[in-house]
Amino acid sequence: AAAAGPLMRQYEGAARGRGVAAAGWRVCLAHRFEETRQPYGAGDVPLRDVLRHIGLGLRYFRWWFKKTRIEKKSAFIDLLYAVPLQQIYGCPLGGIGGGTITRGWQGEFCRWQLNPGIYHYNTVIADQFTVCLRCKGQTVYQQVLSVERPSTLQGWNWGYCGRYAFYHALYPRAWIVYELPGQNVVLTCRQVSPVIPHDYKDSSLPVGVFIWEVENGRDEDVEVSIMFSLQNGTGTKEDRSGGHWNEPFALEKQGERVAGVLLHHCTCVNPFTFAISAREKAGTEVTHLTTFNPAGPGREVWQDLLRDGRLDSPVGKSVPTEKGEVTAAAVCATCRVPAHGHRTLELALAWDMPSVHFGSKEKLHLRRYTRFFGSGGDAAPALSHHALTHYEEWERKIEAWQKPILENRQLPSWYKSALFNELYFMTDGGTIWMELPPDCCAEELQGPAGAGLSHLLPVLREYGRFAYLEGQEYRMYNTYDVHFYASFALVMLWPKLQISLQYDIAVTVVNEDAQPRQYLMCGQTAQVKLKNVVPHDIGDPDDEPWQRVNAYLMHDTADWKDLNLKFVLQVYRDYHLTQDHLYLQDMWPVCQAVMESELKFDTDNDGLIENGGFADQTYDAWVVNGPSAYCGGLWLAAVCMMCKMAELLGDAEIQQKYMDILKKGKEAFERMLWNGKYYNYDSSGSNTSSSIMSDQCAGQWFLGACGLDQEEFEVFPKSHVVSALKTIFEKNVMSFAGGTMGAVNGMRPDGVPDTSSVQSDEVWIGVVYALAATMIQEGLVEEGFRTAEGCYRTVWERLGMAFQTPEAYREKKVYRSLAYMRPLSIWSMQLALERRASWAPTPTQPPQVPICP
Repeated sequence: AAAAGPLMRQYEGAARGRGVAAAGWRVCLAHRFEETRQPYGAGDVPLRDVLRHIGLGLRYFRWWFKKTRIEKKSAFIDLLYAVPLQQIYGCPLGGIGGGTITRGWQGEFCRWQLNPGIYHYNTVIADQFTVCLRCKGQTVYQQVLSVERPSTLQGWNWGYCGRYAFYHALYPRAWIVYELPGQNVVLTCRQVSPVIPHDYKDSSLPVGVFIWEVENGRDEDVEVSIMFSLQNGTGTKEDRSGGHWNEPFALEKQGERVAGVLLHHCTCVNPFTFAISAREKAGTEVTHLTTFNPAGPGREVWQDLLRDGRLDSPVGKSVPTEKGEVTAAAVCATCRVPAHGHRTLELALAWDMPSVHFGSKEKLHLRRYTRFFGSGGDAAPALSHHALTHYEEWERKIEAWQKPILENRQLPSWYKSALFNELYFMTDGGTIWMELPPDCCAEELQGPAGAGLSHLLPVLREYGRFAYLEGQEYRMYNTYDVHFYASFALVMLWPKLQISLQYDIAVTVVNEDAQPRQYLMCGQTAQVKLKNVVPHDIGDPDDEPWQRVNAYLMHDTADWKDLNLKFVLQVYRDYHLTQDHLYLQDMWPVCQAVMESELKFDTDNDGLIENGGFADQTYDAWVVNGPSAYCGGLWLAAVCMMCKMAELLGDAEIQQKYMDILKKGKEAFERMLWNGKYYNYDSSGSNTSSSIMSDQCAGQWFLGACGLDQEEFEVFPKSHVVSALKTIFEKNVMSFAGGTMGAVNGMRPDGVPDTSSVQSDEVWIGVVYALAATMIQEGLVEEGFRTAEGCYRTVWERLGMAFQTPEAYREKKVYRSLAYMRPLSIWSMQLALERRASWAPTPTQPPQVPICP
């Protein structure tokens, strides 16, 4: 990176102590991670043991066979075929909810999510950047900027030496610095996506911009061309289905001209158009090649560029492909760079899939960006033009957001990297952001029981519907027990999307679904969804989300103890951070309904709910019996927030009701679970009930985030909370893997991990970040950072899992569920730090303007 000189110093900081190189994720392109971890079924824990632990066995195999072999659908959780670890990923391209394309840290385009929630893990070898240098009318250097040596396109010059290049990532931007060997020319490709806090327009756009900064260290002028080639498709069999075609385009607006090629991918379901383009300006020439065969040697393309640093720019459309054929296109931007000078070339990739069907093909949905660019399928030129003429504004906003954190010398560099780079999941979590149909009415949204949600329709009309997957391997949208952790990123950065999501959940709460289904865990049939119970998720993208909820069929989640509580906790947290009174008023009856439903779990009327002797919460393979630290703590926190909300809304009767429950429940919680150092896992008296659970203070975590942890709102004695956190740090963190891997979920008092379930001796990265936030809230700042650092070092540095942070790993040779939602909880650490520093909770948030019905 130092070879880029002054160009990189603007990102690195003059002393290289700040900015991207210090605070972002950095790797040399020549580096190869050592692949030391395997997924379940291929590592130390055989698949049969996983199935035994979670009680599935033969029922799962029968269901899996029917689903995948008879119905020809993919399993929502496929325990037989986990996604293999590929240590290749970098920053994904694209805004929120329009699909994503991941560009790897070696420059390849290698992970595709254009059909909502469905992933293809293909490196498409034709998707490349190529540089051509010319001096005095002669081509002196031409190279594909890739370390690959593929079997196709062998007429191109492959095998760039990775030792001359470095990758930096600080989401939503990335940099690859290429020092061209022997040429005294340095290229810096800066990748930008429009992911901007509190922006609900440009943040929805399916575009990415590549700004190529060229530094000429020669004593003579050099002409530099950057060619961007792209295959029509995503590397799947659909690329050969026939009927795809390309055409050149140019769009001039307000004195700015953009030119390139449109690649029309004409599938029968969810057709789309790619656009590769470049910005024409004084001193920059844009040429193109409408079509070439990416499965052949590619010599005609190579020689065309080699001849004069330009492409031939044929006019007219290409002939549609025949079945079995593939096609590609290229665009080239060229400029002259003076001796010891600097120039910039700007290229973009846009994709337009405006209307989509989910797997059931029942309803047609329009993506959010169609509100601004239309739904006719012809928006790719306008998207390209907008991206290339607005990316500088995006970067100014991104830098204003990130700069205070990057320049805070009290924050460690690894934390800055984790904080921003974990946000990749906001766009690359199978994320969808849909418009409501114009003719949609309140009755259609609310269902028979949702008339009390008076603000539902205005919110969803203005901000649309938002959903993201539990994980790229766990294909369920808005998995609520996990979103509880991840929601801090959403409410701090795009609070209106969190409120929209909550309205969608509230609608499902007040209605029911009488459809029966058999659950794998128990082998029994029950209703998919009960009234006044929070759903586990809002559906599978391979089915029809929102229409049919609870794709999860391992357990009947109607008896889960944490879902209702997590709704109440988020409602008040959202209100606390947004001060949206209309939202609070709408959610208040729903909170009362779910808490009334939850009260049935307090079977002895002591003010404390009991777990049911099965895995009935987010730790869905870890059995809990009787009052427990996790669910009991969440319950008391929710009761406290009910008291606070009742006070705010002037509901004295409900306030008194829950104050009485809270008084009883606090006494029972301390009496039954406090052991003098920490809260026991549960009160069953079993062999593992005294285990030290790293997540035992989850209720206190939310209370602290909302400022309800002091004086009359002190639910858990401060001394007990601090003692529990110190015990967790001593046992679950420092006594596990030498303190280098975060906090194990369960630890026995003697310092040995709890192996009673497949989850108790895992580390859950999102839980660790939440634990670290709780430590920071309670003044254990050093311990909090030490705890969280272990996860970052393990995932991003040791295991090479960049931009695919898993749900879990164990100490040796096992990880689970790549690319998972829960690690977004790291934003709760930032909230805790801001609160301690007396900062505003969301310093870049604009003034709150309620939407009126």
